[in-house]
Amino acid sequence: MAPAELKELKVQIEELLAKGFIRPSASPWGAPVLFVRKKDGTLRLCVDYRELNKVTVKNRYPLPRIDDLFDQMQGSSVYSKIDLRTGYHQLRIQPSDVEKTAFRTRYGHYEYLVMPFGLTNAPAAFMDLMNRVFREYLDSFVVVFIDDILVYSRSFDEHAEHLRIVLSQLREHQLFAKFSKCEFWLEKVAFLGHVISSAGLAVDPSKVQAVTEWSQPRTITEIRSFLGLAGYYRRFVSGFSSLARPLTQLLHKDVPFVWGSEQEASFQELKKRLVSAPILVMPVQGKDFDLYTDASRLGLGCVLMQDGHVIAYGSRQLRPHEENYPTHDLELAAVIFALKLSRHYLYGVKRRIYTDHQSLKYLFSQKELNLRQRRWLELMKDYDLDIQYYAGKANLVADALSRKTRANMASLVTCEPKLLEEMRLMSLTVGVTAEVAASLPSCSTNSTSASTSSSLLATIVLAAIEVHPDLHDRVVVAQHADPKFQKFREDMETKPETPFRLDEIGMLRFGDRVCVPDDPELKRLILSEAHESGYSIHPGEVKMYKDQKRSFWWRGMKREVAKYVEKCQV
Repeated sequence: MAPAELKELKVQIEELLAKGFIRPSASPWGAPVLFVRKKDGTLRLCVDYRELNKVTVKNRYPLPRIDDLFDQMQGSSVYSKIDLRTGYHQLRIQPSDVEKTAFRTRYGHYEYLVMPFGLTNAPAAFMDLMNRVFREYLDSFVVVFIDDILVYSRSFDEHAEHLRIVLSQLREHQLFAKFSKCEFWLEKVAFLGHVISSAGLAVDPSKVQAVTEWSQPRTITEIRSFLGLAGYYRRFVSGFSSLARPLTQLLHKDVPFVWGSEQEASFQELKKRLVSAPILVMPVQGKDFDLYTDASRLGLGCVLMQDGHVIAYGSRQLRPHEENYPTHDLELAAVIFALKLSRHYLYGVKRRIYTDHQSLKYLFSQKELNLRQRRWLELMKDYDLDIQYYAGKANLVADALSRKTRANMASLVTCEPKLLEEMRLMSLTVGVTAEVAASLPSCSTNSTSASTSSSLLATIVLAAIEVHPDLHDRVVVAQHADPKFQKFREDMETKPETPFRLDEIGMLRFGDRVCVPDDPELKRLILSEAHESGYSIHPGEVKMYKDQKRSFWWRGMKREVAKYVEKCQV
């Protein structure tokens, strides 16, 4: 240990002795010690119990699933977070096991009288204690994960009563909280790596930062570490398994570690998606759930929704043997995958499943089934299901989850994105008649011929161009009415270096971006189009701001985007 660590070790041993947490030992056991730095910069004394843990009979007491904890919080809007002071030290070690906790230091040989950090059964033992303390309140207004306690309520009055009950329980069982780490009466709270609010569930930016700042993996171990951390938030990322496919392929046996452009693109895209992850709503018990499923030769995908709001995304890559499945079995595999993933929502109640494979509607009445289908049918009989056909082009979300790769995403890029963006901003509706379709050049990103593309266009019912320059006119009128913008125009005449300019139609721009005046209704219209239109799919605040700042400029834009996204109920 470094001199500073030795000094801290001596101080902490004296504190533990004074509190009666440890005592001098003559035990034949003896584990080494080390320090771990806490969030606040202080050092925590830890004992390396790896050898002891190898010979310990494991306590199989179940730790709760993070997803299950959050599912109970629908309708909540007020939160308080309580963190126990040295939680493990509030449990005593059985006298016969005290000698096994012995540790050796430069300043002597000691053993714990209370439960130390590092024992393999410590989390399960403490979870058991906390569940017994709060048993009658769990899933009502308390969430407990080891030594972290979250109190949630629908109103401030209700929250006051809930807090009183929780604090009374802690006092009754002589469990003490660390006030500096507690937070009360919050409208938004960070808990277990997520941000919870009345709007729903979002990724904690402080946790995602570790992913976004991750340098390029150099070994298989580093890839596993990255995917493990990123995978914790996979429910927020549509098509996670397909996006991660180039990375997971490097984990296969006998595959050489070659980091190419495909792996780098996957790595960067995953980091980008986590930063712009959407807010998922929390489910409301008693309301119907809709499950959308789809399969492709790349993977399986599903989306769980309630009242049109996304509860969770799910996807995974195909296993080697599944790549040989016929289409019918592959689509059925997507249904089975979705049922297993969402079992705790769907079990025991009638639910609708939407698939783009029409023959699955008649699965329960089919007379001839292969062995695989019979096995899956037995599993499905545990659920009260209504399988509905939903056309693939309508089932866009699940379809995208099962097919999303960089090649697929590239095909979504149009020939003239800048032109289309300008037309969208001017509220133009574009259409092509069958007569002129044949004369248009192909916009295809693949090798499809121009004649094929034209024939496809000719079969589609399209409208003529309609121009509704409402947004354009309103921006120009509002610019002329805003005194600040008059000053910008004057600066253009006296200061050639100013970033402001007038375009050919008299609209004031900041560089290439449209200057938006201080008109709340106009800003609301722009933000609404960016967040709620059919093109946007409710992006997070970071992605929405990055997209909008390419086209618009106004002071405080980032703050207003964040407020708008926070109020969104989707």
